[in-house]
Amino acid sequence: MNIINFTPISAFTGGAIIGFSVIVFFLLNGRLIGISGIANKFATEKNNRFNNFLFLIGLIIGPILYKFFAKQEISIVISDSFILLAIAGLLVGIGTKISGGCTSGHGISGIGRFSLRSIIATITFMIVGILTVLLKSLI
Repeated sequence: MNIINFTPISAFTGGAIIGFSVIVFFLLNGRLIGISGIANKFATEKNNRFNNFLFLIGLIIGPILYKFFAKQEISIVISDSFILLAIAGLLVGIGTKISGGCTSGHGISGIGRFSLRSIIATITFMIVGILTVLLKSLI
């Protein structure tokens, strides 16, 4: 099966919405956006706890609202192996701590600021992700 997934209009629209959200988040909170940082601050700090909670809830509610209004099925299959998901989550957490941020923080906020550390981190994320998909397709 050959599926072409070239959707420039929706990709541009989604990117513009994400970029606008980063600007609004910075203006309202005075800090850059990154999901791991927000989740960490929600779990460990009392400052801005409500704002962090709203952001995290928005990550969950967003796809639900999309499915409701778009009336399209969202079909994403990651894995049915709990052990594999636990190991993957642990590795993501370790990588996030080592690199000083997550893919969203480095890839969206960091690259937007022309941070060399974020550019290198994002290139590393992409290379490892591509290699992982290639390796998984061989297994």
